[in-house]
Amino acid sequence: MNTKPKQPNLDFLCEVILNLKDKEECKAFLEDLCTVPELKALSQRLEVADLLYRQTVYSAIVEKTGASTATISRVNRSLSYGNEGYKVIFERLKK
Repeated sequence: MNTKPKQPNLDFLCEVILNLKDKEECKAFLEDLCTVPELKALSQRLEVADLLYRQTVYSAIVEKTGASTATISRVNRSLSYGNEGYKVIFERLKK
């Protein structure tokens, strides 16, 4: 059970994202919302999560993404003990 407190700002962000119509709107919104380093970090974490989900070894992930082992470990913890958000999206993308 998730014991994190409700975050109205996070709820609003989710609502906004769910109202985007296509990839171009999504990219425009994310580029307005985030700095270039933030977008790079988010993109890198998602790529790391995808590779971990596909059971890629850490050394190959470091080589392919340039992510630190600390980042890879953090993402791996989310995959193993998080809210299954990564799992949901990767399962949907398989279809």
